[in-house]
Amino acid sequence: MAFVLAGGRGSRLKELTDLRAKPAVYFGGKTRIIDFALSNALNSGIRKMSIATQYKAHSLIRHCQRGWSFFRAERNEYLDILPASQRVAEDKWYIGTADAVAQNIDIVDSYDVDYVLILAGDHIYKMDYELMIRQHVEAKADVTVGCLTVPRMDARAFGVMDVDETDRITAFVEKPADPPAIPGDPDHALASMGIYVFTWKFLRELLMEDEANLDSRHDFGGDIIPHIVKNGKAQAHRFTSSCVQHPGASEAYWRDVGTVDAYWQANIDLTGFTPELDLWDKNWPIWTYAESVPPAKFIHDQADRRGQAVSSLVAGGCIISGTDIRNSLLFTNVHTNSYASLSGVVALPDVVVGRHANLSRCVIDRGVHIPEGLTVGQDPREDEKWFRVSEGGVTLITKAMMDKWSAAHG
Repeated sequence: MAFVLAGGRGSRLKELTDLRAKPAVYFGGKTRIIDFALSNALNSGIRKMSIATQYKAHSLIRHCQRGWSFFRAERNEYLDILPASQRVAEDKWYIGTADAVAQNIDIVDSYDVDYVLILAGDHIYKMDYELMIRQHVEAKADVTVGCLTVPRMDARAFGVMDVDETDRITAFVEKPADPPAIPGDPDHALASMGIYVFTWKFLRELLMEDEANLDSRHDFGGDIIPHIVKNGKAQAHRFTSSCVQHPGASEAYWRDVGTVDAYWQANIDLTGFTPELDLWDKNWPIWTYAESVPPAKFIHDQADRRGQAVSSLVAGGCIISGTDIRNSLLFTNVHTNSYASLSGVVALPDVVVGRHANLSRCVIDRGVHIPEGLTVGQDPREDEKWFRVSEGGVTLITKAMMDKWSAAHG
Protein backbone atom coordinates (compact mmCIF):
# COMPACT_ATOMS: atom_id res chain seq x y z
CA MET A 1 0.00 0.00 0.00
CA ALA A 2 0.96 3.64 -0.37
CA PHE A 3 0.70 5.94 2.64
CA VAL A 4 0.79 9.57 1.48
CA LEU A 5 1.79 12.26 3.98
CA ALA A 6 -0.22 15.34 2.97
CA GLY A 7 -0.76 17.30 6.17
CA GLY A 8 1.77 20.09 5.78
CA ARG A 9 0.97 23.72 5.12
CA GLY A 10 3.95 24.59 2.96
CA SER A 11 4.55 27.95 4.63
CA ARG A 12 7.24 28.99 2.11
CA LEU A 13 4.44 29.35 -0.45
CA LYS A 14 3.23 32.24 1.71
CA GLU A 15 -0.39 33.31 1.14
CA LEU A 16 -0.86 30.65 -1.55
CA THR A 17 -1.43 28.17 1.30
CA ASP A 18 -3.57 30.41 3.49
CA LEU A 19 -6.66 28.44 2.48
CA ARG A 20 -5.23 25.07 1.46
CA ALA A 21 -2.44 22.63 2.29
CA LYS A 22 0.56 22.52 -0.03
CA PRO A 23 -0.44 19.15 -1.61
CA ALA A 24 -3.76 20.76 -2.64
CA VAL A 25 -2.12 23.69 -4.44
CA TYR A 26 -2.93 23.81 -8.15
CA PHE A 27 -0.22 22.90 -10.65
CA GLY A 28 0.20 22.51 -14.39
CA GLY A 29 -3.10 23.90 -15.64
CA LYS A 30 -5.54 21.31 -14.31
CA THR A 31 -3.93 19.18 -11.59
CA ARG A 32 -3.03 19.51 -7.91
CA ILE A 33 0.42 18.76 -6.49
CA ILE A 34 -0.78 15.59 -4.73
CA ASP A 35 -1.93 14.12 -8.05
CA PHE A 36 1.68 13.32 -8.94
CA ALA A 37 2.33 11.02 -5.97
CA LEU A 38 -1.10 9.39 -6.34
CA SER A 39 -0.72 8.94 -10.10
CA ASN A 40 2.75 7.45 -9.68
CA ALA A 41 1.32 4.93 -7.24
CA LEU A 42 -1.64 4.07 -9.48
CA ASN A 43 0.54 3.76 -12.58
CA SER A 44 2.94 1.55 -10.58
CA GLY A 45 0.13 -0.92 -9.92
CA ILE A 46 -0.68 0.11 -6.34
CA ARG A 47 -4.42 -0.01 -5.63
CA LYS A 48 -4.40 0.52 -1.87
CA MET A 49 -3.67 4.05 -0.64
CA SER A 50 -4.15 6.23 2.41
CA ILE A 51 -3.75 10.00 2.61
CA ALA A 52 -2.96 11.57 5.98
CA THR A 53 -4.23 15.16 6.16
CA GLN A 54 -4.05 17.85 8.82
CA TYR A 55 -3.61 21.54 7.91
CA LYS A 56 -6.72 23.11 6.27
CA ALA A 57 -7.59 19.87 4.55
CA HIS A 58 -11.02 20.63 3.08
CA SER A 59 -9.76 21.59 -0.39
CA LEU A 60 -7.54 18.50 -0.50
CA ILE A 61 -10.25 16.14 0.74
CA ARG A 62 -12.81 17.51 -1.70
CA HIS A 63 -10.36 17.13 -4.59
CA CYS A 64 -9.60 13.51 -3.68
CA GLN A 65 -13.29 12.69 -3.31
CA ARG A 66 -14.07 14.16 -6.73
CA GLY A 67 -11.03 12.97 -8.64
CA TRP A 68 -9.95 9.76 -6.92
CA SER A 69 -13.22 8.03 -6.09
CA PHE A 70 -12.88 5.32 -8.74
CA PHE A 71 -11.33 2.67 -6.45
CA ARG A 72 -13.58 -0.36 -5.96
CA ALA A 73 -13.63 -2.12 -2.60
CA GLU A 74 -15.03 -5.29 -4.19
CA ARG A 75 -11.78 -5.51 -6.17
CA ASN A 76 -9.75 -5.06 -2.98
CA GLU A 77 -8.92 -1.44 -3.88
CA TYR A 78 -8.98 1.43 -1.41
CA LEU A 79 -8.24 5.12 -1.05
CA ASP A 80 -8.75 6.21 2.54
CA ILE A 81 -8.46 9.81 3.72
CA LEU A 82 -7.12 9.95 7.27
CA PRO A 83 -7.50 13.42 8.82
CA ALA A 84 -5.81 14.05 12.15
CA SER A 85 -8.82 13.24 14.33
CA GLN A 86 -7.58 12.72 17.90
CA ARG A 87 -7.86 8.96 17.51
CA VAL A 88 -5.17 8.32 20.14
CA ALA A 89 -5.91 11.11 22.61
CA GLU A 90 -8.20 14.14 22.66
CA ASP A 91 -5.29 16.58 22.69
CA LYS A 92 -3.02 14.78 20.22
CA TRP A 93 -2.85 15.66 16.53
CA TYR A 94 -0.19 14.32 14.14
CA ILE A 95 3.09 15.27 15.80
CA GLY A 96 5.47 14.12 13.04
CA THR A 97 5.55 12.10 9.85
CA ALA A 98 6.09 8.79 11.66
CA ASP A 99 3.37 9.63 14.18
CA ALA A 100 0.90 10.13 11.32
CA VAL A 101 1.40 6.48 10.37
CA ALA A 102 1.58 5.24 13.96
CA GLN A 103 -1.80 6.75 14.83
CA ASN A 104 -3.34 4.73 12.00
CA ILE A 105 -1.70 1.36 12.64
CA ASP A 106 -5.06 -0.38 12.98
CA ILE A 107 -6.18 0.95 9.58
CA VAL A 108 -2.98 -0.19 7.87
CA ASP A 109 -3.40 -3.57 9.57
CA SER A 110 -6.84 -3.85 7.98
CA TYR A 111 -5.27 -3.51 4.51
CA ASP A 112 -3.47 -6.84 5.06
CA VAL A 113 -0.32 -5.82 3.17
CA ASP A 114 3.28 -6.97 3.26
CA TYR A 115 4.93 -3.73 2.18
CA VAL A 116 4.22 -0.06 2.87
CA LEU A 117 5.40 2.75 0.62
CA ILE A 118 5.63 6.09 2.46
CA LEU A 119 5.27 9.10 0.16
CA ALA A 120 5.45 12.86 0.51
CA GLY A 121 2.45 14.44 -1.19
CA ASP A 122 4.07 17.72 -2.15
CA HIS A 123 6.61 17.14 -4.94
CA ILE A 124 6.38 17.15 -8.74
CA TYR A 125 7.91 14.11 -10.46
CA LYS A 126 7.10 10.88 -12.30
CA MET A 127 8.46 7.64 -10.85
CA ASP A 128 7.82 3.91 -11.17
CA TYR A 129 7.63 2.80 -7.54
CA GLU A 130 7.53 -0.87 -8.54
CA LEU A 131 11.25 -0.75 -9.35
CA MET A 132 12.04 0.67 -5.92
CA ILE A 133 9.87 -1.90 -4.13
CA ARG A 134 11.49 -4.70 -6.13
CA GLN A 135 14.95 -3.48 -5.11
CA HIS A 136 13.84 -3.39 -1.47
CA VAL A 137 12.70 -7.01 -1.60
CA GLU A 138 15.78 -8.27 -3.45
CA ALA A 139 18.16 -6.46 -1.10
CA LYS A 140 16.28 -7.77 1.97
CA ALA A 141 16.53 -4.28 3.41
CA ASP A 142 14.78 -2.98 6.52
CA VAL A 143 14.14 0.30 4.70
CA THR A 144 14.82 1.55 1.19
CA VAL A 145 15.12 5.32 0.78
CA GLY A 146 14.44 7.12 -2.50
CA CYS A 147 17.38 9.42 -3.25
CA LEU A 148 18.12 12.29 -5.61
CA THR A 149 21.57 12.89 -7.04
CA VAL A 150 22.28 16.60 -6.46
CA PRO A 151 25.36 18.84 -6.50
CA ARG A 152 27.11 18.18 -3.19
CA MET A 153 26.79 21.65 -1.68
CA ASP A 154 23.15 21.93 -2.79
CA ALA A 155 22.47 18.92 -0.57
CA ARG A 156 22.80 21.11 2.52
CA ALA A 157 19.05 21.73 2.32
CA PHE A 158 18.21 17.98 2.43
CA GLY A 159 18.62 14.88 4.49
CA VAL A 160 21.77 13.33 3.00
CA MET A 161 22.86 9.68 2.67
CA ASP A 162 26.42 8.47 3.07
CA VAL A 163 26.58 5.17 1.19
CA ASP A 164 29.07 2.43 0.42
CA GLU A 165 29.81 0.92 -3.01
CA THR A 166 26.61 -1.18 -2.87
CA ASP A 167 24.44 1.87 -1.98
CA ARG A 168 23.89 0.60 1.52
CA ILE A 169 23.34 3.66 3.70
CA THR A 170 26.08 4.01 6.31
CA ALA A 171 25.02 7.40 7.71
CA PHE A 172 22.05 9.75 7.46
CA VAL A 173 22.43 13.41 8.34
CA GLU A 174 19.85 16.22 8.19
CA LYS A 175 20.95 19.40 6.36
CA PRO A 176 24.71 18.97 6.92
CA ALA A 177 27.08 21.88 6.43
CA ASP A 178 29.52 19.57 4.58
CA PRO A 179 27.46 16.84 2.83
CA PRO A 180 29.14 13.47 2.23
CA ALA A 181 29.86 12.75 -1.44
CA ILE A 182 28.77 9.73 -3.45
CA PRO A 183 31.60 7.15 -3.62
CA GLY A 184 33.52 7.79 -6.84
CA ASP A 185 31.66 11.07 -7.47
CA PRO A 186 33.07 13.81 -5.22
CA ASP A 187 30.91 16.56 -6.74
CA HIS A 188 27.52 15.00 -5.94
CA ALA A 189 25.57 13.72 -2.95
CA LEU A 190 22.48 11.57 -2.40
CA ALA A 191 19.58 13.53 -0.93
CA SER A 192 16.45 11.99 0.52
CA MET A 193 13.23 12.35 -1.50
CA GLY A 194 11.04 11.56 1.52
CA ILE A 195 10.08 8.23 -0.08
CA TYR A 196 10.53 5.03 1.94
CA VAL A 197 9.70 1.35 1.50
CA PHE A 198 9.25 -0.86 4.57
CA THR A 199 8.08 -4.33 5.36
CA TRP A 200 4.93 -3.52 7.32
CA LYS A 201 5.61 -6.01 10.10
CA PHE A 202 9.03 -4.44 10.71
CA LEU A 203 7.77 -0.85 10.51
CA ARG A 204 4.82 -1.58 12.79
CA GLU A 205 7.07 -2.72 15.63
CA LEU A 206 9.44 0.20 15.09
CA LEU A 207 6.61 2.74 15.18
CA MET A 208 5.27 1.34 18.44
CA GLU A 209 8.74 1.58 19.99
CA ASP A 210 9.11 5.13 18.69
CA GLU A 211 5.72 6.18 20.10
CA ALA A 212 6.86 5.06 23.54
CA ASN A 213 10.08 7.08 23.30
CA LEU A 214 9.40 10.47 24.93
CA ASP A 215 12.62 11.91 23.47
CA SER A 216 11.64 11.16 19.87
CA ARG A 217 10.31 13.72 17.41
CA HIS A 218 8.33 10.88 15.80
CA ASP A 219 9.70 11.76 12.38
CA PHE A 220 10.94 9.44 9.64
CA GLY A 221 13.91 11.58 8.60
CA GLY A 222 14.79 12.68 12.13
CA ASP A 223 14.28 9.45 14.07
CA ILE A 224 13.17 6.31 12.20
CA ILE A 225 15.68 6.29 9.34
CA PRO A 226 18.76 7.16 11.49
CA HIS A 227 17.75 4.38 13.90
CA ILE A 228 17.61 1.81 11.10
CA VAL A 229 20.90 3.02 9.60
CA LYS A 230 22.54 2.45 12.98
CA ASN A 231 20.85 -0.81 13.93
CA GLY A 232 19.64 -2.45 10.72
CA LYS A 233 19.98 -2.42 6.95
CA ALA A 234 19.05 0.75 5.07
CA GLN A 235 19.39 0.80 1.30
CA ALA A 236 19.46 3.80 -1.07
CA HIS A 237 17.40 3.74 -4.27
CA ARG A 238 18.55 6.22 -6.88
CA PHE A 239 15.78 8.17 -8.55
CA THR A 240 17.54 7.85 -11.91
CA SER A 241 16.80 4.11 -11.77
CA SER A 242 13.02 4.58 -11.77
CA CYS A 243 12.31 8.07 -13.10
CA VAL A 244 9.71 8.15 -15.88
CA GLN A 245 10.66 10.71 -18.52
CA HIS A 246 10.54 11.31 -22.25
CA PRO A 247 13.50 10.02 -24.33
CA GLY A 248 15.08 13.43 -24.96
CA ALA A 249 15.08 14.58 -21.34
CA SER A 250 18.43 15.87 -20.09
CA GLU A 251 17.81 15.08 -16.42
CA ALA A 252 15.61 13.08 -14.07
CA TYR A 253 12.81 15.56 -13.38
CA TRP A 254 11.96 16.27 -9.72
CA ARG A 255 10.87 19.58 -8.28
CA ASP A 256 10.07 20.84 -4.81
CA VAL A 257 7.74 23.71 -5.68
CA GLY A 258 7.84 24.91 -2.09
CA THR A 259 8.59 28.59 -2.71
CA VAL A 260 6.71 31.14 -4.80
CA ASP A 261 9.70 31.42 -7.17
CA ALA A 262 10.04 27.65 -7.59
CA TYR A 263 6.29 27.24 -8.04
CA TRP A 264 6.13 29.97 -10.69
CA GLN A 265 9.18 28.64 -12.54
CA ALA A 266 7.97 25.02 -12.63
CA ASN A 267 4.63 26.09 -14.07
CA ILE A 268 6.17 28.47 -16.61
CA ASP A 269 8.65 25.75 -17.66
CA LEU A 270 5.68 23.79 -19.00
CA THR A 271 5.16 26.48 -21.66
CA GLY A 272 8.56 25.69 -23.19
CA PHE A 273 8.95 23.99 -26.56
CA THR A 274 9.89 20.61 -25.03
CA PRO A 275 9.25 20.70 -21.26
CA GLU A 276 11.34 18.45 -19.04
CA LEU A 277 8.08 17.29 -17.41
CA ASP A 278 6.06 15.37 -19.99
CA LEU A 279 2.35 15.82 -19.25
CA TRP A 280 1.41 14.43 -22.67
CA ASP A 281 2.69 10.88 -21.97
CA LYS A 282 -0.32 8.56 -22.33
CA ASN A 283 1.69 5.66 -20.91
CA TRP A 284 2.18 7.43 -17.58
CA PRO A 285 -0.72 9.87 -17.22
CA ILE A 286 -1.24 12.25 -14.32
CA TRP A 287 -4.76 11.54 -13.10
CA THR A 288 -6.88 14.27 -11.55
CA TYR A 289 -10.40 15.62 -11.17
CA ALA A 290 -11.56 16.65 -14.63
CA GLU A 291 -14.15 19.38 -14.31
CA SER A 292 -16.76 19.41 -17.08
CA VAL A 293 -16.12 22.68 -18.94
CA PRO A 294 -16.32 23.83 -22.58
CA PRO A 295 -13.17 24.22 -24.70
CA ALA A 296 -11.07 27.37 -24.39
CA LYS A 297 -12.37 30.23 -26.55
CA PHE A 298 -10.39 33.01 -28.27
CA ILE A 299 -12.29 36.00 -29.65
CA HIS A 300 -11.63 39.32 -31.47
CA ASP A 301 -9.18 39.70 -34.31
CA GLN A 302 -8.14 43.31 -34.66
CA ALA A 303 -4.67 44.81 -34.70
CA ASP A 304 -4.82 46.05 -31.09
CA ARG A 305 -7.52 43.72 -29.84
CA ARG A 306 -6.71 40.11 -30.72
CA GLY A 307 -7.44 37.11 -28.53
CA GLN A 308 -4.27 35.05 -28.80
CA ALA A 309 -1.89 32.91 -26.77
CA VAL A 310 1.72 32.19 -27.76
CA SER A 311 3.92 29.59 -26.01
CA SER A 312 1.22 29.19 -23.35
CA LEU A 313 -1.07 26.58 -21.83
CA VAL A 314 -4.75 27.49 -21.67
CA ALA A 315 -7.17 25.15 -19.87
CA GLY A 316 -10.78 24.44 -20.73
CA GLY A 317 -13.44 26.96 -19.82
CA CYS A 318 -11.14 29.92 -20.51
CA ILE A 319 -12.33 32.87 -22.58
CA ILE A 320 -9.53 34.95 -24.06
CA SER A 321 -11.30 38.09 -25.27
CA GLY A 322 -8.99 40.44 -27.15
CA THR A 323 -6.03 39.65 -24.85
CA ASP A 324 -2.40 39.02 -25.81
CA ILE A 325 -1.00 36.12 -23.75
CA ARG A 326 2.61 34.96 -23.88
CA ASN A 327 4.59 32.37 -21.92
CA SER A 328 1.73 31.98 -19.47
CA LEU A 329 -0.29 29.17 -17.90
CA LEU A 330 -4.02 29.63 -17.37
CA PHE A 331 -6.07 27.20 -15.29
CA THR A 332 -9.74 26.36 -15.79
CA ASN A 333 -12.32 29.11 -16.31
CA VAL A 334 -9.95 32.08 -16.53
CA HIS A 335 -11.57 35.02 -18.35
CA THR A 336 -9.46 37.85 -19.80
CA ASN A 337 -10.81 41.02 -21.37
CA SER A 338 -9.89 43.26 -24.27
CA TYR A 339 -6.60 45.16 -24.53
CA ALA A 340 -5.10 43.27 -21.57
CA SER A 341 -1.68 41.63 -21.86
CA LEU A 342 -0.25 38.72 -19.86
CA SER A 343 3.40 37.63 -19.92
CA GLY A 344 4.83 35.00 -17.59
CA VAL A 345 1.55 34.74 -15.69
CA VAL A 346 0.28 31.73 -13.74
CA ALA A 347 -3.45 32.29 -13.28
CA LEU A 348 -5.31 29.80 -11.07
CA PRO A 349 -8.95 28.83 -11.73
CA ASP A 350 -11.72 31.42 -12.01
CA VAL A 351 -9.43 34.44 -12.34
CA VAL A 352 -10.89 37.41 -14.21
CA VAL A 353 -8.58 39.96 -15.84
CA GLY A 354 -10.05 43.37 -16.62
CA ARG A 355 -9.53 45.49 -19.71
CA HIS A 356 -6.15 47.18 -20.28
CA ALA A 357 -4.52 45.22 -17.43
CA ASN A 358 -0.81 44.62 -17.96
CA LEU A 359 0.51 41.66 -15.99
CA SER A 360 3.95 40.03 -16.02
CA ARG A 361 5.84 37.54 -13.83
CA CYS A 362 3.04 36.91 -11.38
CA VAL A 363 0.96 34.18 -9.74
CA ILE A 364 -2.74 35.00 -9.35
CA ASP A 365 -4.65 32.95 -6.77
CA ARG A 366 -8.01 31.37 -7.45
CA GLY A 367 -11.00 33.66 -7.98
CA VAL A 368 -9.07 36.95 -8.03
CA HIS A 369 -10.58 39.75 -10.14
CA ILE A 370 -7.88 41.95 -11.65
CA PRO A 371 -9.36 45.46 -12.09
CA GLU A 372 -9.28 47.40 -15.32
CA GLY A 373 -5.96 49.05 -16.08
CA LEU A 374 -3.92 47.41 -13.28
CA THR A 375 -0.22 47.03 -14.06
CA VAL A 376 1.80 44.41 -12.19
CA GLY A 377 5.41 43.41 -12.77
CA GLN A 378 6.80 46.72 -13.96
CA ASP A 379 7.48 48.51 -10.65
CA PRO A 380 8.42 46.14 -7.79
CA ARG A 381 8.30 48.91 -5.17
CA GLU A 382 4.72 49.78 -6.11
CA ASP A 383 3.74 46.08 -6.33
CA GLU A 384 5.05 45.25 -2.86
CA LYS A 385 2.85 47.94 -1.31
CA TRP A 386 -0.18 45.77 -2.08
CA PHE A 387 1.01 42.31 -3.07
CA ARG A 388 3.79 39.86 -2.18
CA VAL A 389 6.93 40.22 -4.31
CA SER A 390 9.30 37.25 -3.98
CA GLU A 391 13.07 37.32 -3.84
CA GLY A 392 13.11 36.37 -7.51
CA GLY A 393 10.77 39.18 -8.49
CA VAL A 394 7.57 37.15 -8.88
CA THR A 395 4.41 38.89 -7.64
CA LEU A 396 1.79 36.83 -5.78
CA ILE A 397 -1.75 38.23 -5.85
CA THR A 398 -4.53 36.84 -3.63
CA LYS A 399 -8.12 37.91 -2.99
CA ALA A 400 -7.25 39.51 0.34
CA MET A 401 -4.45 41.53 -1.27
CA MET A 402 -6.72 42.61 -4.11
CA ASP A 403 -9.40 43.69 -1.63
CA LYS A 404 -6.80 45.84 0.12
CA TRP A 405 -5.78 47.43 -3.20
CA SER A 406 -9.42 48.04 -4.17
CA ALA A 407 -10.24 49.67 -0.84
CA ALA A 408 -7.33 52.08 -1.23
CA HIS A 409 -8.17 52.94 -4.84
CA GLY A 410 -11.88 53.42 -4.43
